[in-house]
Amino acid sequence: MPSTPTTHPHRETAQLERLRHFVAPSRDAVIKRVAGLSLLAICVYVLGPSVLATLNAWPQVTKISWIWLLAMAAAQIATNGCLFWLQALSMRTTQWFAVGTAELAGGAIGRALPGGAAAAAGLQYSMLVRADIPAAAVASGLTAASLLTLATVFVLPIVSVPVLIAGGTIPNGLADAAWLGLSIFALMVGVGWWVLGSDRPLIGAGRAIERLVTRLRPKRPPMTRLADRLIAERDAVVHALGRHAFPAIVASLGRWLFDYLTLLAALTAVGANPNPALVLLAYAFSQMLASVPITPGGLGIVEAGLVATLALAGIGAGDALVATFAYRLFAYWLPMPIGLGAWIMFRRRYRNHPSAATA
Repeated sequence: MPSTPTTHPHRETAQLERLRHFVAPSRDAVIKRVAGLSLLAICVYVLGPSVLATLNAWPQVTKISWIWLLAMAAAQIATNGCLFWLQALSMRTTQWFAVGTAELAGGAIGRALPGGAAAAAGLQYSMLVRADIPAAAVASGLTAASLLTLATVFVLPIVSVPVLIAGGTIPNGLADAAWLGLSIFALMVGVGWWVLGSDRPLIGAGRAIERLVTRLRPKRPPMTRLADRLIAERDAVVHALGRHAFPAIVASLGRWLFDYLTLLAALTAVGANPNPALVLLAYAFSQMLASVPITPGGLGIVEAGLVATLALAGIGAGDALVATFAYRLFAYWLPMPIGLGAWIMFRRRYRNHPSAATA
């Protein structure tokens, strides 16, 4: 006689509730969806011409000297190497193949989907756990690496502003721009080390942000305890990194340094001779735009913003378009097929792995 299947009322109730929200979403959910789709449509309408103009620059990219193309490729290899190093340190593992292929595959997903950060993290997690890296180490390590990378993205524009103010005294040229990037890199390493070891900068930053937000939203309750939340996030990062905190800062900042050098190589390849301080600000602005989860990997938004800010740096529209496409070719487009190849390599290596059935 067949046994009666066991029921789970709470689980069934939760599933029915999720199904109800999907089929008949609440008013707030509908408003959020419509607002998101409207914003996406506006971005596509406004940025579409810029994207098409950037894509039309492709024939001119093929005229760039192969030496500069190799330089951009080498800078991007170093960029990814820093990411691999950061994540290996965060997870305290030496399984470089698993870390590298998971990062490349996750990065490809993140670039291909709008708001793809969550999908990228999920894919990386499943791949790394399949490679027998402890799940707790993967979760804490990915979180710590993401927080460090995100902090770098938002601190970079702040550091760029005083450099821009003093930019009139900075000579133009590739060497000067490279030295500027190295100087900012060294400065941010020191600031990062200070933030990880002291509460004072986080308390000051938290209070300043609270005052700013309160002034911008006078009719809402004032923001409070932001400094406590920042310190808690910092402590979680320090706990995950342990004694590897300093090299992790170097790896996190090295990621943007080599990416910045990729942009410099693209600009030099088209014969531009911009103000280095303005190029740094343009790069910082593009990195912030890339983190906006509206289009996949900031597609269109980054191109339009980077071309506009490079124009402010004194670069002609044609050179700015070609340099932007060359930079995005190595930083955005090529990593997607490479990430697919990395995922295939990972699957082949761990095809018969004992944890493959449960990953």
